[in-house]
Amino acid sequence: MADLYSYLLVAIIIFTIGSYGIITQRSGIKILMCIELLLNAANINLVAFSSFNGSATGQVFALFSIAIAAAEAAIGFAILIALFRIRDTINLDNINILRW
Repeated sequence: MADLYSYLLVAIIIFTIGSYGIITQRSGIKILMCIELLLNAANINLVAFSSFNGSATGQVFALFSIAIAAAEAAIGFAILIALFRIRDTINLDNINILRW
């Protein structure tokens, strides 16, 4: 049986990978995937602390977070598809549609 430290270590590793990906990537799809990694690391922490404390509140919050992440991914991909149709690229450095 894994202890709390093991779950927190996995969450830290996943959060670090997601943070590094957001900083270094320029593709909109890759950035959305890294944001999903950050949210999954937070969900691992919620469930780990919930099981450590013996209550189900962290698991309920993790379910809400998963639902919000799914909505965020759907809206993010819809925005990227709209930008691709206008600019023919998903590279976020080349998109300046919101500038004056």
